[in-house]
Amino acid sequence: MGEADMKRGRNRRTKLLLAAPLTACAVCFTSTQAFAAADGARTEPARHGVSEVRYNLGDKAFPPPKSSGYVGDNELNGAVYYPDDISTGTHPLIMIEHGFWDTCADAEASRSLTAAQAALAEDERSGDTADAAKQEAIIEAASERLSAWPCAPGVRQIPSYLGYDYLGRDLASRGFVVVSVGANGINSTSEGQADTVYQERAALINAQLRMWRKLSSTGEGPLRGSFVDARSGRPSSVNFKNHVDMRNVGLVGHSMGGGGVMQEIADSSRAAWPEGVSVKAAFALAPTATWDVELITKTSFAVMWGTCDQVNTGEFFDWNKDDNSAPIAQYTVRGGVHDFYNKQWSPSSGQVGAHDDAVPGSKPGTCESQFPGATALRTDQKELSEQRQRRITKDYVGAYFAARLLGRTRYEPYLTGEKPFPGTGGVVSTRFDGGVG
Repeated sequence: MGEADMKRGRNRRTKLLLAAPLTACAVCFTSTQAFAAADGARTEPARHGVSEVRYNLGDKAFPPPKSSGYVGDNELNGAVYYPDDISTGTHPLIMIEHGFWDTCADAEASRSLTAAQAALAEDERSGDTADAAKQEAIIEAASERLSAWPCAPGVRQIPSYLGYDYLGRDLASRGFVVVSVGANGINSTSEGQADTVYQERAALINAQLRMWRKLSSTGEGPLRGSFVDARSGRPSSVNFKNHVDMRNVGLVGHSMGGGGVMQEIADSSRAAWPEGVSVKAAFALAPTATWDVELITKTSFAVMWGTCDQVNTGEFFDWNKDDNSAPIAQYTVRGGVHDFYNKQWSPSSGQVGAHDDAVPGSKPGTCESQFPGATALRTDQKELSEQRQRRITKDYVGAYFAARLLGRTRYEPYLTGEKPFPGTGGVVSTRFDGGVG
């Protein structure tokens, strides 16, 4: 990923096109809506009720470490999904980081950008260079308004960190404490800093983990007294002290957030983890490639990508499969679309800038495969719906962390491909490597 790609992604609202060829799968199998359907209700643990609180310590509360060379402050906020019976035990923490997107819900700027892009395309066809220059200036100005941080007075932020609530709630119902954090400040300042942006994303994760370690161990720190109920907005007295297991942490990242998560678990990054924190596993949704593709040999990870996804690389599996000591997996979703992992980015949200970013196929309901290197996938793909893709995501992410963080070995056959998941028509294929240690 280069700086030109980042600028092009912002101005054309396409986001860092990083397609990679699909490697042939080792085992093909279907996804499921519930493990109870496959294993029987007696083996499926009872689900917890789920509550949600949020916190916001400020739009620029996190300055980047000086050693990183990154310039630009980020917010420290989060949406927290947790079991209603949080006080009855200790729960592993899962942290989610979103990817690159516009930061401000400026509808007027979005309309201006769309109109200028259409006019520019016509100018390029007709050869009207004077008007083309005018439209390019409009595009630049509108893009700056959409990517500002903090947003202009009266303009709401686009809360990308809330786009994984379906996943956060599902994981919390399984017994995890889930924190989805904002990265709008990084998105606003990342242009021109491609070589350090993933280090900054990893540093943000560490800053959040540090606050949670302090809260969970002592009840003190910046998060003390900062929670508000997600529905009412009123202060919440939820007590996380001694109820969050910071030595049993999982990470989820989407798009550039996926790249940030992979940077965080790289062998070279482990020394930067906060004292008392141990990241045991990570799940990356359509992750972009980290700058130096640093080795990940000690931490278990899984990568999910879609055949109609323009903005990902699933090659982390291939880059690390010969060196890993921990289990790693790659899941390919036939017809999967990049934006559908995040509800805020998906068309049904009605959010500013939300859209289906798949390339349309030759027939209605299809999208063009983004993996021309795989002969079997060169034809049109049947595009998944938002709901179906997110259901598959919940199944795999939930099973993965139940196995890796809770030690529920009955999920292993589904994660390795040994047993099929009923219910979704064979749209998922897997590759699995159990590691050498």
